[in-house]
Amino acid sequence: MTGHELKQLRADLGDAIGRPLSVADMAKLCGLAADAGANTVRKWEVTGPSKQVAEQLRVLAMASDRHPILDNFNIFDRHNVPEAERPARREAFREQMRDEVRRRLS
Repeated sequence: MTGHELKQLRADLGDAIGRPLSVADMAKLCGLAADAGANTVRKWEVTGPSKQVAEQLRVLAMASDRHPILDNFNIFDRHNVPEAERPARREAFREQMRDEVRRRLS
């Protein structure tokens, strides 16, 4: 994940939960202290985050419709899920991910 992609993810997650995310909010999502972590996130927005942080953020990115549901989370396209139910199940999953982002920010 590059710094530009991290900035875009911050905007996408903000759109997904209905409010803009600050740099301190992104620090919270990464498990950093909001005030001290904000400087770290600002650096990452230039250089890109570590691999571990990027993987964590890829999971949270599924809260946004602009990011794909990762293969290891995609249980919706299996043969035992009727095609008519798949869109609703995907949306329910994305809503769960949005709730997780909100929970981490509270």
